[in-house]
Amino acid sequence: MERHLIALDLDGTLLTDNKVISEKTKNTVLKAMEQGHIVVIATGRPHRASIDYYHQLGLETPMVNFNGALIHHPKDHRWDAIHSPLGIRTAHKIIHTCQELGVKNILAEVKDEVYLDQYDEEIMSIFQTKNDPITVGRLQSNLKDDPTSILIHPEEEKIQMLRKELDDHASLIDHRKWGAPWHVIEIVRAGMNKAVGLDKIARYFHVPKERIIAFGDEDNDFEMIDYAGVGVAMGNAINELKDLANHVTHSNEDDGIGAFLDDYLKINKHAI
Repeated sequence: MERHLIALDLDGTLLTDNKVISEKTKNTVLKAMEQGHIVVIATGRPHRASIDYYHQLGLETPMVNFNGALIHHPKDHRWDAIHSPLGIRTAHKIIHTCQELGVKNILAEVKDEVYLDQYDEEIMSIFQTKNDPITVGRLQSNLKDDPTSILIHPEEEKIQMLRKELDDHASLIDHRKWGAPWHVIEIVRAGMNKAVGLDKIARYFHVPKERIIAFGDEDNDFEMIDYAGVGVAMGNAINELKDLANHVTHSNEDDGIGAFLDDYLKINKHAI
């Protein structure tokens, strides 16, 4: 059987709405790996918020974090990692623009270091880990290194206006909107997306495009779904991604990844 590279987005894709991997999907993914297929995680999340799922699947592969702004191998530090942060001057311009518009909060991440402009327990509960405490306080003072990403938390009714303002910086940044329930705008360096990471990993494993299967649900999955020979949108994906994808599977709540892999690669048939 020809080896495939399988790229998994996390939220709304591999994970259920309760942020767990269903047993059915997990078992199918593990069987795919046993049969020689390569599984990688490609997510907008930082390393610290995705590594637990990496370990749950027993992965030994590189990982794409921050929508391609960090491509690295959690278990092999000799691997040619790429970190492509925003320039600090650009970051401060973006922060200033957002504050002028009156957003609720701004968070900056330098790999696994987190800087939050204003104290917010809800945001901190999501981003804080025991090993990576959050620095809270004025970003213009605390943020001194090039950030891997910036997250803007605006009022819902200000999202369109904010994204229009950010378009003025299009030569320097890319910005994407997170899915519900988080109305968050994520900003990374221009040209960074999951396809960049997937291309690097595919070349590393010598897997051609036609044998790359990628799963996603949101607008930060566009490039990856378009790049893959087999782009798969989840049943809960935004309509624009479904229109772009080669296939549409069940939702993240209905084992969409497991069902597709089982059918497309005949996983359980080979397992018998």
